[in-house]
Formats: sequence, structure tokens, C-alpha cells
Amino acid sequence: MTQTIVIAATPTPNGDLHVGHMAGPYLAGDVYARYLRADDRPVTYATCTDDSQSYMISTARKNGTTPGELCRESTARIQRSVEAMGLSLAPLPPVDDVYRRTVLDFVTALHREGRFETRTVRMPYAEKAGTYLFDGLVKGECPACLTESCGGSCEGCGHPNHFDDLAAPRSVLDPGDPVTSREVTVLVLPMENYRQELTAYYAARERGWRRHSAQLIREILARPLPEIPITVPSPGWGIDAPFAETPGQILYPWIEAMPASIYSTWKAAGEPAGPVDGLWRAGSGNHLVYFHGFDNVYFWGMVDLVMLLAHGGRYITPDANICNEFYELENEKFSTSRGHLIRGADLVAEVPRDLVRFYLALTCPEDQRANFTREGLAKVVDQRLRVPWNALATRIDELVTDPGEELKVTDDGRRRAAVVVERFRLCYDLPSFSLTRAADGIITQLGRLLETEHAEPGDLLLEVRTLLACAAPILIDVAAEAGERGVELTLETGAETITAFHLPRLPGSAR
Repeated sequence: MTQTIVIAATPTPNGDLHVGHMAGPYLAGDVYARYLRADDRPVTYATCTDDSQSYMISTARKNGTTPGELCRESTARIQRSVEAMGLSLAPLPPVDDVYRRTVLDFVTALHREGRFETRTVRMPYAEKAGTYLFDGLVKGECPACLTESCGGSCEGCGHPNHFDDLAAPRSVLDPGDPVTSREVTVLVLPMENYRQELTAYYAARERGWRRHSAQLIREILARPLPEIPITVPSPGWGIDAPFAETPGQILYPWIEAMPASIYSTWKAAGEPAGPVDGLWRAGSGNHLVYFHGFDNVYFWGMVDLVMLLAHGGRYITPDANICNEFYELENEKFSTSRGHLIRGADLVAEVPRDLVRFYLALTCPEDQRANFTREGLAKVVDQRLRVPWNALATRIDELVTDPGEELKVTDDGRRRAAVVVERFRLCYDLPSFSLTRAADGIITQLGRLLETEHAEPGDLLLEVRTLLACAAPILIDVAAEAGERGVELTLETGAETITAFHLPRLPGSAR
């Protein structure tokens, strides 16, 4: 049976997931996966920690630890936050020998086919340390927007930079270490070789990209396309490159994302028999959807696509990339180094999980930067969700004297319930997926149900049950409580009768 593979951007285990991460790809991917399951569409929701990233080196140095120990500690924290937020992600898989073999099989197949080319390039070089610098090990001036940027891509404008593209480079590990540039021979995958396929792919899926992300894609396509590094000089961390042309180098960390996602899908599916990449084969008929942030549009939207295309039709490609903008905390950027952050697990320890999930869904940064405040969380969820929800629960308590009684549903009740389902489908389905509109739909329908007089009690109960089923991907705990009480949460609205029930209440804003 075909299924949808939902992949959230691979988290770098150099710290915990904070609320900004949760309001971005991880909650969105969870809601989409839960909706597909509720609609009887098989789904696997997976990701894998991005252990090889150079940011592991810089963060470990700052924290006075080793990259390996930082990986172990942060992976455990990330898993804790995933579980605390109620994300239906499969458990984070181990980055083990099977993982490394999957990565190496993926890249060596491309090497055998002659997809890689050698290039002698100039890279920033830290003179005192005697090391080449790339990605999180170097900062400088972005050539596209002139702001400060790390290597790889600019967090601000999203444009890529490789090798010696950054102006005035300096070492992140030691800002006082003089940085020059030196020649080194590496392997690259020329993205320009896939321009025609890329252009056709984006044209066919234009409606599935949010505006800012689509604009960035157009800007990158308007220029000569970059060459993707396949190997880089080793900083002492990462997977050793197995290629004779580049002895002593590692695989460029960003090219692990696709084989890592293939591996995590296989693990999440229970390690099915056959090849590890079987669920990603083109002949599987499976669908693929990515959730990630704007700062990863270049990597997840272009580099990873080219890595799949280079295999010559072997793999499925994503139906959509659902990209979010930045989520700020008290109108400032989330910052682990400054301690300006709220971890997801810490927040749901203070505020009931459904209220947190609702507020993040309502205020998530889909098309522009958004802002999280504790005051906003308390005020919004109380006034717009908890109070009207519990008022509706009171109304049903007064109406239902015999839970379990079968009540008649009229044609008008079924019509109204079907309209509600259709409104939410427009929020949850591709290409119009939107958490903010789904959360706002909960508010809208709550207000309508409180104001509408129903001739038949069964009609009201059918509409309330329908709202509960449509809200269930966001309000997971109240939906679970209703399910435990025997309420059948279904998106089907054609029933002629409905079993009377009481609507579970939402708890207060603070525990």
C-alpha cells in the first residue's frame, strides 16, 4: 500500500529544540501526519539528527565538551522535547553503522556513475590552527545581502555561499586566528547540470511553495547555479569520504540529509525487509513531503532535490516543501548562546500541551516573521479557545442527560457538518496547508456553534463531534480524552444518528 512520507528537517544535536523550532517544521509536520492518519491515509513521519554538522564542533568548543558527548546529550534532550510536545515523530534513530552505510551507499553510487567532478578551489584557512574553514566554522559578509553570514548559506537572505564566497572571513573557533585562503582539490556535484530538471520540477509545483521561498528559488535560478561540495577537508568530525581523489577529506555534512532521511524512514517503518531505500524508490508510488524553515530552502529545496535527481529517476521527489519563516521570542531572535529561548519541554511543563499547540499553530510564522510572548499565550488561549470551548461543553452538559443515547441527525445537520470538514480539509491538504488557518477555523466554529440554535440535539452533537475530529491534529489531549470516553472521532458526516456524549473540557492556562 502506498503511503506519504513526511520528513521534518534534520535537527542538529548541538542543543535542545526550543519553541521557535516547534512552531516551525516539527508541529506542522505532526499536524499534517495526524490529519493523514485520521483520513485513513498511511503515513510515516520521521527525521534523524544531523550529527556531522560543523556546528557540533563550534558549540562543543564553546561548551567545553566534545562533539560526541554534545551529540549524546542533545539527542536525548531533543527526544524529550518531541515527546513532551506530543509530536507523532518516530523515535530518533541511532546514527550507527547502518546509518553510515546508507550514506556511503547513496554517494558511492553517484561516484560510480560519474556524477561528481574534481575542482581545485580556494577555501578560508585558519593559519594558527592549520585548518580549512567551512559552514559553521567561518563567518563573513554574505555576497548576496552583505549581512554577516556563516558558510554554506545565509540565514537572513537564504542565498548559498561556498568555498571563498564570503568576504572578510574569520574563524568562529578563534576570531583572533588570521584567516587567509588556500587551494584544495575537492569533489563537487555541478547543480547547473540539472537546471532543466530543476526548472521543470519547480514549474510543476509552483503552487506548493510559499511566496518568500518561491522568490528565493527564482533568485537562485536566475544566476549560474552553485556547485555542491561533496567532500571538504576534514576538521576532525564527520564521515570519512571513501574517494581516492580526495584522501583525508570528509563528506560535506549537508549531503547526508537525503540518505539520512531514507534511513530514518526505514527505521520508522520498522526496518522492513528489502533494501533500506525501498520506500523511497520511484516504483513504490509513495509520496514525499518536507517541512523546514526558510533558512533551509537552498539545502532542502535545491541541494537535496539535486542529490535525488542525480540518481537518474531511482527515487521519488517531494510533492511539496512546506517552509516557515522565523519565530521570535519577545520580538527578538531565539538565541541559545544568550539564553533567550524557551524549550518546548519546559513550556508544556508549565502550560497544558493543547493550549501550547493551539497558540503555536495560531501564531506560527508561515508567510512572515511572527512573535511568541507568554502574555499573548495566556490571553489568546484563554479568550479565544478555553473559555468558548468550555462554554460549549457546558451547553452540551445541559443538553445531554443520557450519554450513550442515540439521537437523530437531520439532513441539515449532516450538511453543516460536511461544510465544516471541507473548510478544515482546505487547511490541512496540500498545496494549501496552513496551521494558522486551521487554528483560526477552530475559533470560528466555536463561536458559530455557541450562537447557533439547533432544532435537533443530534445536529448540534454531530457538528461538535465533527469540530473535535477536525481539531484533533492540534488538540491532541482533549481528542484523546474524548476517544477514551467512546466518542468516535471521524471525518465522515453521513450518519443518521449519533451517540450522545459530553465534550471534555480544556484545563486552565497554568498547571
